[in-house]
Amino acid sequence: MSAKKKILMITGDFTEDYETMVPFQTLLAVGHEVHAVCPGKKAGESVATSIHDFEGDQTYSEKRGHNFTLNATFAEVDVADYDALVIPGGRAPEYLRLDKDVIDAVRHFFEAGKPVAAICHGAQLLAAARVIEGRTVSAYPACRPEVELAGGTYAEIAIDGAVTDGNLVTAPAWPAHPAWLSQFMTALAA
Repeated sequence: MSAKKKILMITGDFTEDYETMVPFQTLLAVGHEVHAVCPGKKAGESVATSIHDFEGDQTYSEKRGHNFTLNATFAEVDVADYDALVIPGGRAPEYLRLDKDVIDAVRHFFEAGKPVAAICHGAQLLAAARVIEGRTVSAYPACRPEVELAGGTYAEIAIDGAVTDGNLVTAPAWPAHPAWLSQFMTALAA
């Protein structure tokens, strides 16, 4: 493994359960420091998660997931102290993108050229931050219009695939965790 990195995860209520817990635990397990934050909440508080599943319907189904405990306070973090950013999907990105401080935080990682991993609906936050123009980006297929309207090229890949474009690693949904996290760890080691 590469040197220990300090990683910020921005999440919120009804974040996708697997897309939050799996990368958080995986990155900790390989020795990185991960701070999970949510605007308006403090370390020790939790966010509700939802489980999105693919059961043969025209889109995913949604069920209540776990409570995910935050281990840092958004209002107290200095994004300059972090080496990388993780943006889970789920419902949270649709309202987190309305928060100017969240948008500024996302932009920091791109302006500084730091690794960013976004999955599923996380692309909504990338599009709102206007950081994907000219980039190839994967996301949940329903987010394709947002990727394209923000000037990105939507990567039409398998649900278990991932794509890296420079410092940005994206994937369509949680079945892509092995590819997405592997590519993100490569970006962290660069």
